[in-house]
Amino acid sequence: MIRRLSGLALLALLALPMAAPAAEKTPFTPADINRLAALSDPALSPDGRWLLYTVTTTNADTDQPQSDLWRVGFDGRGRTQLTHTPDADESQAEWSGDGKLIAFLTDRKTGTDKDDEDSGSQVWTMPADGGEAHQVTHLPAGVEEFALSPDGKRLAVIAFDPERPPGTKKPKNPPPIVTDRFQFKDDDSGWLGARHKHLYVVDIASGQTTELTPGKHDEQLPAWSPDSRQIAYVTKRGADPDRHLNYDIYVIDARAGARERQLTTFPGADLDPYWVSRPAWSPDGKRIAYLRSGEDKWIYYAPWQLAVIDVATGKSTIPAPIDRCFTHPTWAPDGRSVYALIEQAEVTHLARIDVPSGKVTELTHGDRFDVDLSVARDGRIAVLGGDDLHPYNISALDGGHLRLLADHNEWLAGKQLASTETLHFTGADGTPLDALLVKPIGYVKGKRYPTILRVHGGPVYQFSHEFMEDWQVYAANGFAVLAVNPRGSSGRGFDFAKAIYADWGDKDMQDLMAGVDHAIKLGVADPEHLGIGGWSYGAILTDEVIARTTRFKAAISGAGTGNMYGMYGDDEYAREYELELGTPWDHRAAWDRVSYPFLHADRITTPTLFQCGQIDFNVPCIGAEQMYQALRSRGVPTELVVYPGQHHEISVPSYLLDRMRRNLAWYERFLKPGDKAP
Repeated sequence: MIRRLSGLALLALLALPMAAPAAEKTPFTPADINRLAALSDPALSPDGRWLLYTVTTTNADTDQPQSDLWRVGFDGRGRTQLTHTPDADESQAEWSGDGKLIAFLTDRKTGTDKDDEDSGSQVWTMPADGGEAHQVTHLPAGVEEFALSPDGKRLAVIAFDPERPPGTKKPKNPPPIVTDRFQFKDDDSGWLGARHKHLYVVDIASGQTTELTPGKHDEQLPAWSPDSRQIAYVTKRGADPDRHLNYDIYVIDARAGARERQLTTFPGADLDPYWVSRPAWSPDGKRIAYLRSGEDKWIYYAPWQLAVIDVATGKSTIPAPIDRCFTHPTWAPDGRSVYALIEQAEVTHLARIDVPSGKVTELTHGDRFDVDLSVARDGRIAVLGGDDLHPYNISALDGGHLRLLADHNEWLAGKQLASTETLHFTGADGTPLDALLVKPIGYVKGKRYPTILRVHGGPVYQFSHEFMEDWQVYAANGFAVLAVNPRGSSGRGFDFAKAIYADWGDKDMQDLMAGVDHAIKLGVADPEHLGIGGWSYGAILTDEVIARTTRFKAAISGAGTGNMYGMYGDDEYAREYELELGTPWDHRAAWDRVSYPFLHADRITTPTLFQCGQIDFNVPCIGAEQMYQALRSRGVPTELVVYPGQHHEISVPSYLLDRMRRNLAWYERFLKPGDKAP
């Protein structure tokens, strides 16, 4: 907490002959990464007076991330930590309609769940102002997600089928994994067999649990109607739901034996769970706002549009058909407009969309990246977002400006941070492009610096004006960082994104090279000391680049692959590959094209560090292993780092620190002028 000086203390300081000098700012170091606090899940109370949110920090004793619930007044006062559980996590708190109760997810273990490692997270409740918490759900496989009914009496819960029949003991060894599903892996859930995720209703007072949607399908994103009678949710149906992306919104009465009703019928994704944006009921319960994508063939390339559907008739509209992605639609209390986040080039801002007219009014501005929001019944708004120099914090939207409510990274004020600037240039074929440039701390105009080209994942994603801790580490150690948003990036419309459809490593590589040339022309980048690196698709594209050019003297490829043949059937994307590339046996030309780095590994001379998470089902380690083996076979300097027990996103704090230190050391070894690479 920041302590404020009283008037007398301030006068006393003014009377001193000379004020003490301000503390000198210190560089941002790799160890500072694990000092950062991550804020999420903003939730305003119904009356708008209080804000709940989650804070995730590093627990040094357990070497794990630690999440707790916090509360602060909308006036910025009374910031209080509600949960203190070093051996458990709490998150995703929701308010009851009367504001007296909150429900949340936690992996605390008590009673019958204490010795059952498979029970996962459960829903607990507690008084809104803190106090003793009580466990409500006891589902055998835990709770994946939940929604608290507005009347505070019931929960809508999504949970997996239990792994074994009730009352049977856990076997000494895991049973064989047996599946006949087309999609049999998921990085979040693991191996997918006959178990599915279904919708349940749980009575809070009695704990009675009722399953509403049995069957060979999965339900997600539950949302209660304002009168607490119906639940909307998202599911895929058909002969084989694994083979398509046609998510639809269904509604069902919250009672045993109720029959579900399909609400949306668009032949494409209506509210893909990837965007973590639930169906948003209008205040009168007559309409639902949601996100609609394109037809299946365009998978993640088509921008997500705001849609509104009439619950009674099923008639849907697109109020503001702009060629950009919307997320987190939330109704205004008047029921005439919807708040949503809209992505543009390098930024994402909160906007209000007038539903009858389609008029879009931007509410936050400038170089920032908004990621979530909450709207109270009285119209008060809280926004979770950040910028180049500030990790995500939560602010109140007061008129046309933001007023800070919660920031748990105040210590960064004592750090010397590098600013970010936006570059605009054109590609080789005249395509308008842009990039973010971070100059090293102590930058001297006219001096060239070793420069690291960062490549974003996705492929349909973008670098935005948000706090990037690794960029700060590089800048503090004398590197410039260049982050190009090539074709394939989001924030610029459908045509820009789909330009790399089934053709990875072509136009996007051209754009990356144009960005490097521009940074050299500016006099910042040293053409003899260029590095490149990325994670996920950023690593896939890194592999493509180093197989096609020798301009880079060091590369880091994390959770990537240069051999897409090796990915088919080993990762979770067989469906997406077949939609975009076709099957490997029928479309060899397409698969050869996207497997260029491995098939032409003999052309790679760039020293490359490969990394992966041991149990990553998103981009499995085989991708890094094969490229490492190819370079090791040829005698190119290379290393392979596998992080034990990690999925696609590395989460163990000591591994995050290790990765940052290794990356820095790799670039230092090969890029710093005067150093001799072995």
